[in-house]
This record gives sequence, C-alpha cells and structure tokens, in this order.
Amino acid sequence: MSDDDSQQNFILGFVMALIALVIFFVVGIVLWHKGHNPAAAAAQAAAAKPAVVISAPAPGAEPKLAEVTETVTVTIPDGASIRVVNGVVNFYFATGSADLAPGAAEALAAVIKGVESGRKAVVSGYHDTTGDPAVNEQLAKKRAEMIRDVLVGLGVPAAKVDLQKPEVTAGSGNNAEARRVEVKLVD
Repeated sequence: MSDDDSQQNFILGFVMALIALVIFFVVGIVLWHKGHNPAAAAAQAAAAKPAVVISAPAPGAEPKLAEVTETVTVTIPDGASIRVVNGVVNFYFATGSADLAPGAAEALAAVIKGVESGRKAVVSGYHDTTGDPAVNEQLAKKRAEMIRDVLVGLGVPAAKVDLQKPEVTAGSGNNAEARRVEVKLVD
C-alpha cells in the first residue's frame, strides 16, 4: 500500500514539475521575443510619449518637449548608441542590428520641436564597408525606416519625415561610426 502511495506521489511530483517547466519555457520565449524583436521594440518606442517635459501643461494643451542644446551621448555595451551634435541626431547601431539604443525618444526631442516649428526631418541611413554591400544597404534602409516609424509614433506627421538615400551609403569614420542613421532638420 505504501509503495503505491509512494509511486503516485513520485508521478504526481514529476507531472507537476514538467508542467512548471513548460510554463517557464513558454514565458521565457515570450519575454525573449519581446526583447529581441525590432518591430516590437519600434512599436513600443513609438507608442511611448517622450518623458522629457519642461513644465506642466495647461489643461487640454500638449506638453512641451525639452530642447537638446548640448552634445548628448548614450552608449550601451553591444555597440548601439545615440549622439546629438548641433541639432543632428546620429543613431549608431551594433553590427548586423537595427535595434535602437535606449533614449531614442528623448534624443529626438529637438527634431520634434523643429518639425513643430515648420521644418522637415530628413532621415538618412549609412552602413559600414564590411560584409555584403547589398545586405548592408538593406540594413541601412531598415534602420532609417525604424527611425522614421519612431518619429511618426511620437506624433510627427509622416509628410514631415523624408527618407533620403545618400549618394554614398557607406558611412565615414570607423565601422562603428559608419553604421548610423542621421536625422537633420531642413527648411
């Protein structure tokens, strides 16, 4: 009798452990896909409003974005970073990646403010010279489209964002500096 109870307890414990393992596996896959899916990251960034506010807005008014007036650099270990110099926002990417560095919405605050004042945002993608040139050009285009999508998600009218393929898509500087998307304001 006790052998039967012991076997039942073992089987029940084994089944419960197996169910828990499957649940943790499924949750892990879902979380991994959310963190490694560029489209989901872009949609999440596009849905988020910038957190930089100068003052509390009057009821019914839109919050005012802070103007970035100095050089700002954000770097994360895998090579993605953002740099704002003289109103030009440069997004740098890790090799083979179109994932944005954290702080993209905040770095685009100056661009958004410029568009609100009647200017147009020009987005251009560059790539490094390593690897297959055709693949690099497609990746540079994908990166530029992601930045455009983030701008539109932050409320910039699509007609005010112009994707322009540069005459020479291979970026200047070292490989890390060459893998970039530039966002400039034009009149």
